[in-house]
Amino acid sequence: MTERTGIRELRSQLTSLVRRAGAGERIVVTIGGRAVAQLGPVEPPGSPVTIDDLVARGLLEPARRGDRPAEPGIRIDAWTGGRLDRALREVRGS
Repeated sequence: MTERTGIRELRSQLTSLVRRAGAGERIVVTIGGRAVAQLGPVEPPGSPVTIDDLVARGLLEPARRGDRPAEPGIRIDAWTGGRLDRALREVRGS
């Protein structure tokens, strides 16, 4: 499970939280209860990330629409400096 921490706690516990992230733990930083950043281990460049991975990390909330099933296993290479809007267009085929 991903831990969530507020910005004040991040400031006061930064060294400890960065060490935990370096050990493999993922920590979502919130401001006003809204996730705005993530601390975690450095992943190799080009590591594919699935939508399920992002949901499990607390970085994405699944769609609430029930009219069509989710497409499991779609891989998005989102951490290479590319633009997310372009990646979404590519996945959606538009």
